[in-house]
Amino acid sequence: MARKKLRLAVLISGRGRTLKNLIDVIGRGELDAEICVVIASSKNSSGLQYAEENNIPIAVVESSDFETTEDFSDEVFRPCFACSADYVVMAGYLKLLRIPHELKDRVLNIHPSLIPSFCGKGMYGRRVHEQVLAGGVKITGCTVHFVDNIYDHGPIIVQKCTEVRDDDTIDTLSDRVLFDCEFVAYPEALRLLAEDRVRVVDLPNSTNRVVRILPPREEGEV
Repeated sequence: MARKKLRLAVLISGRGRTLKNLIDVIGRGELDAEICVVIASSKNSSGLQYAEENNIPIAVVESSDFETTEDFSDEVFRPCFACSADYVVMAGYLKLLRIPHELKDRVLNIHPSLIPSFCGKGMYGRRVHEQVLAGGVKITGCTVHFVDNIYDHGPIIVQKCTEVRDDDTIDTLSDRVLFDCEFVAYPEALRLLAEDRVRVVDLPNSTNRVVRILPPREEGEV
């Protein structure tokens, strides 16, 4: 099966655990990719240590330095274009960006619930798991999706599920979603992209766009 080595730009805001997982997955040979730049929304993002430890170029772009979302977004994506990134990977990135036309269906995000549940503006991190527990649902998980200009919106690529247990706390549920779902789903989505198996299609008689996953190609198939 033909695979493409992906060049990734990774956006972080906090501890960088998703970034660390991607670095580890790449290091183990489970994903044929290279992280060409890590862009943080704050110089205090502790996840920058993982970029430093692995000699990955770093950029810090803080929204407070810009008057408009458009100007901020342009500066965030500037290093992505400069390093010829194939995809931009939001890894716990909490800022709303305006996606340029050139990066349509090339910016990914992961959200710690099964979209369209428990998502939208203001729904991130512990807030999501708090609402999951308050809602009494029995299944939760994570969603990897293409990013558009709406919070937690855009065609869904991969979802992974886990049970919600009666004795769960925000912390136990958060850890299970992260380690059992998110750490599996993001590399899987990127492998599908590397294998050219992801297609975004328009639904007939609808404004919705959805992802179709193509079957694996046979050995030698072009």
